[in-house]
Amino acid sequence: MPTKVRTADTRERILTAACEAIAEIGFEKIRMRMVAERAGVSTALLHYHFDTREKLFTEAMAHSFANTAVDVERDAGTAPAAVILARILRSLLPTDAVLHQDWRLWQELWVRALRDESTRVFAVDLYAELHAWVSGAVRRGIESGEFTPTDVDELATLVLSLSDGYGIRLMLRDPMVTLDKALASIWRHIAGALGLPETVPAD
Repeated sequence: MPTKVRTADTRERILTAACEAIAEIGFEKIRMRMVAERAGVSTALLHYHFDTREKLFTEAMAHSFANTAVDVERDAGTAPAAVILARILRSLLPTDAVLHQDWRLWQELWVRALRDESTRVFAVDLYAELHAWVSGAVRRGIESGEFTPTDVDELATLVLSLSDGYGIRLMLRDPMVTLDKALASIWRHIAGALGLPETVPAD
């Protein structure tokens, strides 16, 4: 196996292990040795790729987001714009086990961002990426004629804000909020702004 491939595979295993460990026990309790053991690598090799816990944490967050985005946009050039936007909405909520883990990571990020300036800046940058992701999907739909023109940035901000609010309630297992209700409620705002049916599109 070529060196570059081995290196990429090692980083992938480490980042996957870091996401799992942070989601399970929290960033403050995590130790580099724990991640190394879970990834099946030596502590020295882990430190070669990530010299601090903070760097490992930020890379794990970016890795988690990137993997979700790739899966959602796998056929963005051929699928209806409403289907892609509905996929994005589902990915912004804890709709399955993987996204439930992602939400735990986000909650760790929020807590750390309140106490650490570099993490706060990183969190704001990640939100900018999420905003660009949502707004990009909306703009593609407007340009293709599938969506009614609207204030794209305002809609993207609303979608992210509603997703955060509902997502927190879902993570708390609040009996007043179900996943279906959350999806339907957010989609109604999207549909109203873009001239779409109020039923969330099936994938």
